[in-house]
Amino acid sequence: MSHGLNLAQQEAVNYMHGPCLVLAGAGSGKTRVITHKIGRLIQAGLKPERIAAITFTNKAAAEMRERAKDLIGRDARKVVVCTFHALGVRMMREDGHVLGLKKAFSILDSDDVTKILRDCGGSVDIATARIWQWTISKWKNMGLNAAQAAAAAVDDNERITAEIMVQYEERLLAYQSVDFDDLIGMPLKLLYDFPEVRAKWQAMLGHILVDEYQDTNATQYEVLKALAGERGQFTAVGDDDQSIYGWRGATLDNLKKLPVDYPTLKVIKLEQNYRSTSAILRAANNVIGPNPKLFPKTLFSELGEGEPVRIVDADTELHEAERTVARIISLRAGDTVSQGKQYKEFRDFAILYRANHQARIFEQALRKAQIPYKVSGGQSFFDRAEIKDLCGWFRLWINNDDDPAFLRAITTPKRGIGHTTLASLGSFASQYKLSLFAALFSPSLPSVIPKRTLEGVHEFGRYINDLEYRARRTIGAQASREFMLEWLKEIDYERHLYEGEDSEAAAATRWSNVLEFIDWMSQRAGGALDDTSGADDSNPNEHKSLLEVAQTISLLSTISEREQDQNVVTLSTLHASKGLEWPHVMLIGVTEGLLPFKLDDDNGRQKVVSDETLQRLQEERRLMYVGITRAQRSLAVSWTKKRKQGRDMVPCMPSRFIDEMGLDKTTTKEDPREKLKALRAEFARKAQDSAAKAAAAQ
Repeated sequence: MSHGLNLAQQEAVNYMHGPCLVLAGAGSGKTRVITHKIGRLIQAGLKPERIAAITFTNKAAAEMRERAKDLIGRDARKVVVCTFHALGVRMMREDGHVLGLKKAFSILDSDDVTKILRDCGGSVDIATARIWQWTISKWKNMGLNAAQAAAAAVDDNERITAEIMVQYEERLLAYQSVDFDDLIGMPLKLLYDFPEVRAKWQAMLGHILVDEYQDTNATQYEVLKALAGERGQFTAVGDDDQSIYGWRGATLDNLKKLPVDYPTLKVIKLEQNYRSTSAILRAANNVIGPNPKLFPKTLFSELGEGEPVRIVDADTELHEAERTVARIISLRAGDTVSQGKQYKEFRDFAILYRANHQARIFEQALRKAQIPYKVSGGQSFFDRAEIKDLCGWFRLWINNDDDPAFLRAITTPKRGIGHTTLASLGSFASQYKLSLFAALFSPSLPSVIPKRTLEGVHEFGRYINDLEYRARRTIGAQASREFMLEWLKEIDYERHLYEGEDSEAAAATRWSNVLEFIDWMSQRAGGALDDTSGADDSNPNEHKSLLEVAQTISLLSTISEREQDQNVVTLSTLHASKGLEWPHVMLIGVTEGLLPFKLDDDNGRQKVVSDETLQRLQEERRLMYVGITRAQRSLAVSWTKKRKQGRDMVPCMPSRFIDEMGLDKTTTKEDPREKLKALRAEFARKAQDSAAKAAAAQ
């Protein structure tokens, strides 16, 4: 099972005697280690259904499931491969009743949470609600409830937010709904407060593998500890040098705590990089060098020295974009061979940057040069209004007490039930502590709703019950597709889209998204697609009811079908590039104030800075390190002498990280346009030589 692994990888795979931390440097084969260890555990007698491999994204879970299947065959389907959030859903579906949660609870998306918080605050503006939302999320990731947050509040703003959090928690319980942070916090409460639940899950999971361990927050670490118990049968795989999510609660404290909480912890370092050349790795090691080390390591490569890392300076962002495009053209036109390959396809190139707004000028330059590209991290399919509409209906079928879903469904498409009626229904439901749906059928409702509209709301309630009944009994792909098309015809959803758009083309695009969504749902009902949520499904190939498929939707952030490997240049933020790699990488906009991003009390690099600023600088340095280590064969780092700020052009300085790369100044400066000019001259000379030979032959 350890065939093709280096010695450090073999040691990580074969160590099964207790807690293990695998420090996997960039490109060192961590996914390979995790999948081989799953195979080794099964080989040693552990049942596959007692192994959990936890990742951070649905995409990573799908990739790991695929690679495990290739390695160990059918047994891989029984392994629990899922995200932390999907595991939380699974635990709460099974045992959430002890917290007063119905099995069919709803998972709210970000927009639903914003609406509830606005309502809690008496219809405050969206910006204020979002600040509350961010703060409450931060508190939940720290493991704080409303009472603890109130006790820890440091100013009036935080005290007000803690009061809002009390109302928010009450409404979530009333709506039988949870937010994404609850998918970690509530399982932790289950494990802490209910010994029988903790014993059940500890017995169920014989070994836990955690990918990207450096990205865990405080609550996720506590969940891991509670599941692993004192025996500590887990393998944490991560890299402290790639911890770039501090802004969303990830903490390196979790790496510091491991050897303290588990004194017998086995630490194994993977330092051989299989991705990048020595020149690129030397720059990466130099950049990360100034950061304090929890577990010192130095990456090395046996892929040869490779091309020197290039530094490209530009006058402006437009000039930088032109030079970047010129570099792509010249690399594609050249004849450089690396490891037996030329790497000339558009898919071999990536342009990486710190912030989304930097992409626009590069998009323009690529279009002008007729180079195809894609911008990574665009709008999620599930964030489209038409898809959220349909998901609102599904959520209401699953959980009649989901008030945000009720409001979306009853108003989309419009059915003659106005705001006044809904406000009266809401007041009535609050007074009698009912959900909006339950209030529809209360004998007292006619006292607050006029008779002419009462029949309309009753009809809606009956229709939802009928749809839920039919969806529960609709099984398989063909039946599910027919059901959904019939339902959309009944509510006249296509007409609703066309009436809501200024142009027919826009409406047609939205309707095609709806049809794509229906096809995708149908395939899942027919077992044609893996369950990327990893929750409540040990056999992804069996046929499901439409209602079962609908229950998993809230966990999915993107459609789970494999993206086609398009032959295009990738533009991506550094955060979104983590875990990916390209033969040729261009890291752009590497100036002070952008990378590192503006540091509040670090004026001109001279002052003694606060601990908070120092931590932010260290995280920015890790972000630079992530960018460098995406490159396999060539890396160019560019900066601009000026950049646009509003209507003005402001002077820029190269990022301190360029100096920290420790490059040989005599070989690193490059002007891609000069290289391109030289290439064209060479082509012209060869053409002339060929013409002269042809003429001589005649």
